[in-house]
Amino acid sequence: MPKPVVWIARRLSDATLDRATRDYEVIVNTDDTVSTADQIVAMSGKVDAIIPCHSEHFSAEVAARLDPRLKIIANHSVGVDHCDLPALKARGIVVTNTPDVLSDATAEIAMLLMLGAARHAVEGDRLVRTGAWDFWSPSFMVGKQVTGARLGIVGMGRVGQAFARKARGFDMEIHYYNRRRLTPEQEQGASYHASVEDLLGHADFLSLHCPATPETTGLMNADCFALLPKGAVLVNTARGALVDEGALLAAIQSGRLAAAGLDCFQTEPGGNPALAAHENIFMLPHIGSATTRTRDAMGFRALDNLDAFFAGRAPKDQL
Repeated sequence: MPKPVVWIARRLSDATLDRATRDYEVIVNTDDTVSTADQIVAMSGKVDAIIPCHSEHFSAEVAARLDPRLKIIANHSVGVDHCDLPALKARGIVVTNTPDVLSDATAEIAMLLMLGAARHAVEGDRLVRTGAWDFWSPSFMVGKQVTGARLGIVGMGRVGQAFARKARGFDMEIHYYNRRRLTPEQEQGASYHASVEDLLGHADFLSLHCPATPETTGLMNADCFALLPKGAVLVNTARGALVDEGALLAAIQSGRLAAAGLDCFQTEPGGNPALAAHENIFMLPHIGSATTRTRDAMGFRALDNLDAFFAGRAPKDQL
């Protein structure tokens, strides 16, 4: 019996490619470039499955044009805002994702961004790197202390809970908003707030860990920034769509926000040049899950879902 044909739309980890090549007929995008809608549609007639990343977009228009041969899209990502799930379901295409395995890596990046933003990492690095560090006094580069501060978390799923566990190591007081309240065992003493608006006034640091949906797009707007304590710090390792970047800039310029740490942006790749003008905005190029261990685990989780599907079982992570 011939092996199913799988298109791997980006360059995944070596371990993932080795396993995929062993078990499937594999077509790999060795150029590691983002595929256009026409390229995705063309490939759908040649394969039984696709392993895409969040850079490949399956809109309703693309879904309508996909070849009937394509049976499953096994995403190499947790977020699926790049997929029109109802449109794909209407075509009978199974969609899966890779939860669980990237929570700690993403939480580590959130911690890095929070500390770096709070303690002037961008400015400090520039001063030393360029040889401009020629002054010191007790008032030099005074930042915001993380230890013992109030941390607000929007979205207390896997990543949010992983971040909360790490923040407790800094004796932070955890507050959170989630669509449903966690159990006492999951809360670990964290304070629940029934709305984002109620949470914001308790957040010296605010970290976003919710998916991008029609309800959460532009979540952090001018009204919400105004509810934060003056001098708060924003961290976003979730999706760029959650933040109104114009409102973020205004909050930075007014001093409402002392700093921000961002791993995701409305425009990716590229980011926002207007944000780059401010050294109190610490930025990374969407690398929250970029560790060898996590990339291997994400690839293997996608392949686990394919294995189940082609064995006639429901994939564990079917959406």
